[in-house]
Amino acid sequence: MTKNTQNISRRSALKGAAILGTAAFIPAGVHGKDAKETNTVMDLTQDEKYWAEIAMDFDVTPDVINLENGYWGLMSRPVLEKYIANTRAVNRNNSYYARRGYKEDFPAILRRIERELGARRGEIVLTRNATEALQGLINGYDRLKPGEAVMYADLDYYSMIAAMDTLAARQSCEVVRLNIPEPVDYDGILEFYRAALADHPKVRLLLLTQIGHRTGLQIPVREITKMARAAGVDVIVDAAHSYGQLDVKIDDIGADFIGFNLHKWIGAPLGVGAMYIRENRLGDIAPNPSAAPSEKDGIEGRVHTGTTNFAAVMTIPDAFDYHARIGAGHKEARLRYLRDVWVEAVRDIENLRVLTGNDPRLHGGITSFRFDGKTSVAENKAIVERLLKDHGIFTVHRDGVANGACVRVTPSIYNSVDDVQQLARALRALSTQM
Repeated sequence: MTKNTQNISRRSALKGAAILGTAAFIPAGVHGKDAKETNTVMDLTQDEKYWAEIAMDFDVTPDVINLENGYWGLMSRPVLEKYIANTRAVNRNNSYYARRGYKEDFPAILRRIERELGARRGEIVLTRNATEALQGLINGYDRLKPGEAVMYADLDYYSMIAAMDTLAARQSCEVVRLNIPEPVDYDGILEFYRAALADHPKVRLLLLTQIGHRTGLQIPVREITKMARAAGVDVIVDAAHSYGQLDVKIDDIGADFIGFNLHKWIGAPLGVGAMYIRENRLGDIAPNPSAAPSEKDGIEGRVHTGTTNFAAVMTIPDAFDYHARIGAGHKEARLRYLRDVWVEAVRDIENLRVLTGNDPRLHGGITSFRFDGKTSVAENKAIVERLLKDHGIFTVHRDGVANGACVRVTPSIYNSVDDVQQLARALRALSTQM
């Protein structure tokens, strides 16, 4: 390689750990071997000083308290700086890097993603987001026969619902739409899907969303996938919100077909996701119509995105490094704790309904609420505006839930306990005006 290409070679693309210092991740007064041992055994979930130090790594707008972190996740400052450097380098070297250096760098990046997800070689292809991955899986699924059926629920993502409808119409199949009970407990959601599968023996494809974008309900996808497989039903799992918000890997999910995001809870730049197909199931997902003949025998032929954001892909290892320094388990526990703080504080508000149960198996950090009788989109948009205008708190409404629209609350690791306590106080004030 020439000197210019070497500037953004594998060494520069994959050594993000060198710029991610560890000082901010160690509680004050703990050093050396003791620091390592403390980080291993200490429960940091409620250590506000620790999380305030981590929050300093995020350039967050001071204009609002942002509790709408479900759209995508902020990059930490070290990751952002690496992304900017990669963008400058790619822009400078242009197609010379894209056609030469990137081809050398990409295999190592892909191996890192496979390791992090727990995938075998050849089971992962990069996409621009989970939606693109799931569209490829649903649109490419070719085991359906006329007269069979597909199944999904009201809490699944709207574009995935549309893709399932389109697939069913194309294959002359039926559609079974489920409305998940509200509220529901852990055993209840298992029994709900067990009964649904038993009641609809024609179903051959089931869409599951591990953490829903509408209410934040976490469903036991591994257990449901197991019962579906026993009934001869294939499962496609939407893990857009679960991977990184939960400490999970592919084996924890258990499905043969999964769509992931890396720019939501892992903290990579916008525009990176992944499609997973278990190696012995590749033949059940048809190649993308745009796949070249040489791509049709591999997973790379199951999606076609055109020119990619090279700098974003190059920065994925840095995002994984930062995520690992916090610790996937610590992040999951912190997000769940922030959710629990505000939920517990509003428990006694008589006209407010929290839409996920307190069983930690049923939620991560995302949880939605609804005021009694306020089920329209317009009413919930108005609540979002009141929270923003009167209290400086940014949330988002969600529609499509069978029992009515709601407001979603999504904290991130840069949020403080004070942030969510302010939300609780705001909801108490609003409750008297509903």
